[in-house]
Amino acid sequence: MSSTTSHDSTHALPARPKELAMHFDTLHQQYQSAKLGMWLFLAQEILFFAGLFCAYAVYRGNHPEMFHDAHFFLDTKLGAINTVVLLCSSLTAAWSVRCAQLEQRKGLIATIVLTILAACTFMVIKYFEYSHKVHIGAVWGESFGIVDAAHNLPQSLLDAYPGKSAEEVAALLKQNNTGTFFSIYFCMTGLHGIHVLIGIGVYLWLLSRAVKGHFNRKYYAAVDNVALYWHIVDIIWIFLFPLLYLIG
Repeated sequence: MSSTTSHDSTHALPARPKELAMHFDTLHQQYQSAKLGMWLFLAQEILFFAGLFCAYAVYRGNHPEMFHDAHFFLDTKLGAINTVVLLCSSLTAAWSVRCAQLEQRKGLIATIVLTILAACTFMVIKYFEYSHKVHIGAVWGESFGIVDAAHNLPQSLLDAYPGKSAEEVAALLKQNNTGTFFSIYFCMTGLHGIHVLIGIGVYLWLLSRAVKGHFNRKYYAAVDNVALYWHIVDIIWIFLFPLLYLIG
């Protein structure tokens, strides 16, 4: 009896880490599979936005005056602030990965919270941008129409058309299909904003797990992959900012 027990214990399977899913053999294999899946997902995200950038290039090449006139309605300062906010959030996202690797639980929680706050700041600024444009009528497609040209047209735009009244400039904008630019603007920045909101949701999920102490030096793939996603979101905005806000 004792020899049978000894024989069974000799061939017993090693204990599996609680973080290891049943369809993987090791934590390293699980990490590499998750990393590959994330890179494939990010590749299709890049292809998705690449189509929008191609549409932007075609319209801007064919209608440069439309883009030039419409950019006066964009607040470069707010766009620059949002760029800095996202760059800072990329730093905290990368920092959170390092904290997870070093098992610095407080640091991990703090950096995730900072990333969420930065993302929320970005969305608040974007809300004020959107609400102002909707208020004055600088919106998409045929709906474009400045409510009060005398008060809502930027002075810099009026200076670009010396000798023309505000009403004449507003009519010219309508004639030049400026609403097409704002269709592109709201589509590209809106889809980017949706990705930011998704990032906030995923980081809240990470925060709840970090508080419970789920991550350690051998198991941090979720933190790493979410950070990769967030870096792509930031990179896309770095392209959107000059293409939309710095046309002039």
